[in-house]
Amino acid sequence: MCGILAVLGCVDNSQAKRSRIIELSRRLRHRGPDWSGLHCHQDCYLAHQRLAIVDPASGDQPLYNEDKTVVVTVNGEIYNHKELKGKLNSHQFRTGSDCEVIAHLYEEYGEDFVDMLDGMFSFVLLDTRDKSFIAARDAIGITPLYIGWGLDGSVWFASEMKALSDDCERFMSFLPGHIYSSKQGGIRRWYNPPWYSGKIPSTPYDPKVLRNAFEKAVVKRLMTDVPFGVLLSGGLDSSLVAAVAARYLAYSEAACQWGSQLHTFCIGLKGSPDLKAAREVSDYIRTRHHEFHFTVQEGIDALEEVIYHIETYDVTTIRASTPMFLMSRKIKSLGVKMVLSGEGSDEIFGGYLYFHKAPNKEEFHEETCRKIKALHLYDCLRANKSTSAWGIEARVPFLDKEFINVAMSIDPEWKMIRPDLGRIEKWVLRNAFDDNEEPYLPKHILYRQKEQFSDGVGYSWIDGLKDHAEKQVTDAMLMNASFIYPENTPTTKEGYYYRTIFEKFFPKNAARSTVPGGPSVACSTAKAVEWDAAWAKNPDPSGRAALGVHASAYEEAADASAMDPIENPSRKIRIEEKVATA
Repeated sequence: MCGILAVLGCVDNSQAKRSRIIELSRRLRHRGPDWSGLHCHQDCYLAHQRLAIVDPASGDQPLYNEDKTVVVTVNGEIYNHKELKGKLNSHQFRTGSDCEVIAHLYEEYGEDFVDMLDGMFSFVLLDTRDKSFIAARDAIGITPLYIGWGLDGSVWFASEMKALSDDCERFMSFLPGHIYSSKQGGIRRWYNPPWYSGKIPSTPYDPKVLRNAFEKAVVKRLMTDVPFGVLLSGGLDSSLVAAVAARYLAYSEAACQWGSQLHTFCIGLKGSPDLKAAREVSDYIRTRHHEFHFTVQEGIDALEEVIYHIETYDVTTIRASTPMFLMSRKIKSLGVKMVLSGEGSDEIFGGYLYFHKAPNKEEFHEETCRKIKALHLYDCLRANKSTSAWGIEARVPFLDKEFINVAMSIDPEWKMIRPDLGRIEKWVLRNAFDDNEEPYLPKHILYRQKEQFSDGVGYSWIDGLKDHAEKQVTDAMLMNASFIYPENTPTTKEGYYYRTIFEKFFPKNAARSTVPGGPSVACSTAKAVEWDAAWAKNPDPSGRAALGVHASAYEEAADASAMDPIENPSRKIRIEEKVATA
């Protein structure tokens, strides 16, 4: 995963401005420690910090067309670059980089080529012949991108907010699936799949079609020239990624360089649910497993650094990012530069436990659409920035464009949680890989209840965070929160604590507006909170807030003021599993 910075149309093109661009680009060096590049053309600058994954020897950026009139700086991977090169026989390629194809596609097709790309990407392309430029972000927003505007009329693009926040009067998150065109003077959506409109699909469920689509998504992400592995929490999603990767690794080009035994990685507090489950999966699929431990105090000590890197004050994102951030540092010390991860499945299949309360298939499907469209603000942001902080690239097979099309075309009646029919959350995915002849996973792992990453690393992690925030934030501070933070006012001491750290690094109004707000239960959208009146009294993003659903849920008490897990963290206890009907 690389870092890009582009400044276009600035008034000042002096040596001082060049030095300033280099200085700002260095703020992204953690994303790309392997090489730095800068292209200057009059009042336009394209900078790049490279993490070399494909063609480490010659793929330095920025990249060019044959006569260097088209310049592009790219963050990401284009998985179908070989297929696309086959359509560009008249073009000469300078490198083996998968991203060079973007410059040549622009020459051949103009601005209408972005939908041809199969991968994760953010890029800025400058056509020096007329000084026009475009910028685009992948369909779901797996790679981060921000856009900003300077007082001098310049337009800025950067992989992270910290590279442009000081120099732009206003900035915002660049929308996934969109393209900016200087010729057309605005942003438009290039990604228009059938599910985007929210129309209820009616395609019958076919487990073989779903399984084949996912296997293809995993296999194409084995494209690498560097050591790699899989993040394995022991939950369904990461376990399926690891199982498929382990099954097909021997047949990939990567195996010729790095061998056919897959490496897997897991982190948790000692005795956590994830560690035990991950060991079982690793033993079953025979990976070289690396288990890391952290303490609550080590996580608390890392919070400021985590918030600086992930650039959000969202509570559930910070809870989950911290162990992922710590694990990434350990992984990098082993020489690994790329990992596969399981993000996206819960959004596509309604895997979060609050989906148990979806009143009908229409609302179920509409909520999955809302969740996918918001991924760039939550799980994609976490997975990308937590790993990129240490120069590691995370790839997410569940967010493959074709796989999403297949999964989101299924009649949502099949995705509904139906205990009367033996269907738990994500049953359609579990059933697709329930193969008795050539099993992918042990049955109890394949049907393990959903565990959010921030819970699965150890329940005492969240409890410890709340206890720490309780000591840092007084009752008076929280009472006056609406005056200090009128936008997205924190409603808990934990949220208030994270907000103070965020504001220290990113004090501008534009920065705080990049973070979403609103009530949430077990990672729901604000709309889905309406599904159960009791949830309004328990607005916590932990999966344990799904009262009556999670096997270790918070106990629902009559005296909310005494027993509410937000106001009184010490009063949380676990209850026996009670799977609620919809």
